[in-house]
Amino acid sequence: MSGARAGWEPVGDRFYRKTQLYTSVFDQDLELENYVVTGAPYSGAVALYRDASKIFSLRGAQSAKSSIDIYSCAGKLIRQIPWERQTVKAVGWSEDERLLVITNDGTVRSYADLHGDFTPFNIGHGAEEHGVKGCKFWSNGFVALLGNNRLVAVTRYEEPRPQLLASTPSGEVMSWTVIPPEYTSSRAVEVLLAINKTVYVVDPAECEDRGLEAGPFRHIGVSPNGKFIALYTDDSKVWVISSDFQDRYSEYESKVKTIPKDLQWCGNNAVVLAWEDELHLVGPNGAASKFYYDSIMHLLPDIDGIRVLTSDICEFLQKVPDPTEEVFRLGSTSPASVLLDALHHLEDKSPKADDNIQLIRESLDEAVDVCVRAAGQEYSIHWQKQLLKAASFGKSVLDLYNSDDFVDMTETLRVLNAVRFFEVALPLSYEQYLRLTPERLVQRLVNRQMYLLALKVSEYLHLPVDRIYVHWARQKVRSSRTDEDSICAEIVQKLNGKRGISFEEVARAAYDEGRGKLATDLLEHEPRAGKQVPLLLNVGEDTIALDKAIESGDTDLVFYVLLNLRKKMPLSSFFRTINSRPTATAIVESSAVDQDEELLKDLYYQDDRRIEGSNLLVSEALAASDTAPATDKLKMAAKLVRDSKEYAVQVTAIEDAQKLLRLQETFAKELNERFVGLSVNETLSKLIRTGNMKRATKVQTEFKVTEKVYWWIRLRALVSNRDWRELEEMSKARKSPIGWEPFYNEILAAGNTKVAALFIPKCASLTLSERIEMWLKCGLVAKAGEEALKAKDRNALEDLRKQATGNAAVEIERMIGLLQKGR
Repeated sequence: MSGARAGWEPVGDRFYRKTQLYTSVFDQDLELENYVVTGAPYSGAVALYRDASKIFSLRGAQSAKSSIDIYSCAGKLIRQIPWERQTVKAVGWSEDERLLVITNDGTVRSYADLHGDFTPFNIGHGAEEHGVKGCKFWSNGFVALLGNNRLVAVTRYEEPRPQLLASTPSGEVMSWTVIPPEYTSSRAVEVLLAINKTVYVVDPAECEDRGLEAGPFRHIGVSPNGKFIALYTDDSKVWVISSDFQDRYSEYESKVKTIPKDLQWCGNNAVVLAWEDELHLVGPNGAASKFYYDSIMHLLPDIDGIRVLTSDICEFLQKVPDPTEEVFRLGSTSPASVLLDALHHLEDKSPKADDNIQLIRESLDEAVDVCVRAAGQEYSIHWQKQLLKAASFGKSVLDLYNSDDFVDMTETLRVLNAVRFFEVALPLSYEQYLRLTPERLVQRLVNRQMYLLALKVSEYLHLPVDRIYVHWARQKVRSSRTDEDSICAEIVQKLNGKRGISFEEVARAAYDEGRGKLATDLLEHEPRAGKQVPLLLNVGEDTIALDKAIESGDTDLVFYVLLNLRKKMPLSSFFRTINSRPTATAIVESSAVDQDEELLKDLYYQDDRRIEGSNLLVSEALAASDTAPATDKLKMAAKLVRDSKEYAVQVTAIEDAQKLLRLQETFAKELNERFVGLSVNETLSKLIRTGNMKRATKVQTEFKVTEKVYWWIRLRALVSNRDWRELEEMSKARKSPIGWEPFYNEILAAGNTKVAALFIPKCASLTLSERIEMWLKCGLVAKAGEEALKAKDRNALEDLRKQATGNAAVEIERMIGLLQKGR
């Protein structure tokens, strides 16, 4: 097992290990010492740009051109970004491998993926005036330090809203760093500034002096979990304190006179100091170990360790994981170590294998679990296999064992080994893989245009693949120089039938590249009209967009298209477009009724729809507040339909409306009452209620209102006016065109039983029981009895006797007696 401990170094009571990931990383002519190097989290890409503070010799004309170069961890060039703008002040990465480039005037370029375009924004707050001195990044944001010592924070890259933090004291900032929001009590980013001999903590609300006296501090760093702070003093000492500055944990003296080039955390347990070619790994309690390199190195920190990058090698330095130490530590007698030893005896066909199993029988399930976890921590495929074989051997002996973790680990290791291969160069540790998630790992492969590997990993882990195909198609559209028909055919052939595929995204990429015809052709294969239509409008295919919206049956989508067409088309063209599409015409018509009557008039005029145009004018006339505009509208309405015999009835109706309007205007002047806007029936009702019977009769005559209608109007007007005397007079009439029951019902509903009762005797066509019921509703039981006596209905009188009280009861008894005598 000694090979498994290769690269282990003791640091106090713990072990750290260096794992060589890749060799021959960069060309020796690159002169890495002249570059600033930053690495993306989770073993991501590495960005290099020239350090403007260093003088270097130019080699050839090309070397004079500045650029930001993106490499894999194995030194493969992924992309080169030409840079001829302002001086680059900082380059950083987000958790999702978004590249951020900040210039000295505060301009930020955000590159969402390794091959895509950028989104620019400016941090403002005086950055252009004072300049940017530097930036510090965390997983989802960054803080910029300006020339006037002010701090500007950006916490979201999707919607950047630069925020000015609290004012800071003047003086030279010797070093500084940030504590991400997720590790602060205020849930806002905090900045640590080393100024003079102390450290200030700055957040959006305040700037607090921590009262230290041992400065100036040349380096300051925060552990990945936000709990510890490392400070490097002028007298070559490293302090490790708590992030609240309350506890001091350790001190280490480097005894190196020059200030380290860099200070970073190696996981949460150790601090790394880096000079040109010397590295100090400082663990708990001031214990340390030193490493030496043949060339200049750069530190790329990660959540569980640190990548050390030189021109020759890329190494990963980390604390030896607990399962690994438990299995491989020299002299270990842990169950997992014994199980691995049992495997070796089994391979040698030695009976000692069974002896080892019996020795750890009670802890065998624990030993299997530790071997599985230790396999995940190994970069060596040999030791991965040995540990998994040991775990498999152990679980085969157990009667009951849940193999889910074992199966998951074998799947994970297959993925990790595939992406660690130098051509891919994503040397993820197991911990990084868990934090990154398989979905985001696939996205990183896609961003590197490693589509086949991304598909294989997705299919192996049962992840959706639609985003991979769409990204490939978009890149095909951007980069292919063949004719558009060939590109479309190739994309359709590859994507057709795949679940979740959005042709709209691909078409949008084509549109952004200026390939309008290709975008239109691709949209033909998009099944969702809601995705097709907006882009079709953008590329100018208005009629196709309208037809697609109509085919979808989504009226909201049709309405959206029509609004867009109305804005961009002349009115005549707009009407010609919708005329042949009844659905579109109907939607325009229904929406214009409430929102744009002028458009509706134009539509009716364009289509020669005279009756609809006339009706619209009549409606406007009825809604008019004054007589003059109402009259004008009616005249126009009549003019529209007068020339056609087909609309003779409508012409007559409009002329009647004009006649009514003139009468109403006259009544308004004579009676000082408002009549405009009322119908014929409403006008009659109002005249009757105001006692103008002669005028009401005139209206009846003028508009040939039938007797039945007139009597109904009169009845209801008198009832609403509570004109009981007039109603009593009407009860003396011999005949009524509407019968007498309506009088009884309307008056009774108004609450006057006395007047209502006057009409009961006149309801001769009703049955005995109905008239009795009417008398009872009026509270006249005796009258109901008289009806029953007249009809000689003994049963009806008996029923009434049950309901009668007082004098009415006596009267009913008398009637019953009379009926008995008559027998």
